[in-house]
Amino acid sequence: MSAQMYLAYDYPLLSAFWTMLWFFLWILWFILLFRIVVDIFRDDDLSGWAKAGWLVFVVVLPFLGVFVYVIARGKNMGRREVAQARAQQEAFDSYIRETAGGRGRPTSVDELAKLSEIRARGDITDEEFRRAKELVLTGHGPADRPGAGGTTPTSGR
Repeated sequence: MSAQMYLAYDYPLLSAFWTMLWFFLWILWFILLFRIVVDIFRDDDLSGWAKAGWLVFVVVLPFLGVFVYVIARGKNMGRREVAQARAQQEAFDSYIRETAGGRGRPTSVDELAKLSEIRARGDITDEEFRRAKELVLTGHGPADRPGAGGTTPTSGR
């Protein structure tokens, strides 16, 4: 054993540090390898044969394949990842809007049904119902929701 290796094993803390360093480098290597494999499949510009070639190169000669891939195609890896993240975020936002929004803006039939309920409960008079109904039918304003603090659908006009 050389003097340097003996020094590393002579002090247990230095040995533990050395072991952790190699372990984290090993984990880092696999993360890099898997990110490159994912990037090979994600890239729509590569043909099927090019993807197969890069994959064989990265699997058969991993160190050389990874380094050549990063040098040759590493610049666009980040762009593809950002584009993928944006597409996922837009899809998620669209899903949330659809789910949270329900059917969207209520139709005039829904508004008239709500107005009829409010009138049946006696919260508004027949005159207020008539004015609110005219507003809904002409498209100038939706009726207030029932139980909105006792305000009338035509308040403010």
